[in-house]
Amino acid sequence: METPSTRRSPRIRLQVPVFVRGTDASGAEFIELTKTLNISANGACITSAHILRPDQTVHLTIPAPTPTSSSLIPNETPPIVAKVLRQELVGEMRLFGLEFLHPLE
Repeated sequence: METPSTRRSPRIRLQVPVFVRGTDASGAEFIELTKTLNISANGACITSAHILRPDQTVHLTIPAPTPTSSSLIPNETPPIVAKVLRQELVGEMRLFGLEFLHPLE
């Protein structure tokens, strides 16, 4: 018997490099270059070497190439604020399910 999905938007398996900024479980501020494993309009699954707490917020930015001839292209995207919903340990890798505070358009 299938149960209805609780997802508000479809998830896409897509690895995108992202900077994650936040405070780890010990209270230390960090910035880490990592990647998404999947993403949707409402959230993402990322890897992180840091221990994050449920319900804490982190800021994600997507790095962009350095502009060569135009200053119209930013060096990174505006921060995406997300809340940590869950974590899972897979081998040596920590996976975190994040919910965006404002869905992507």
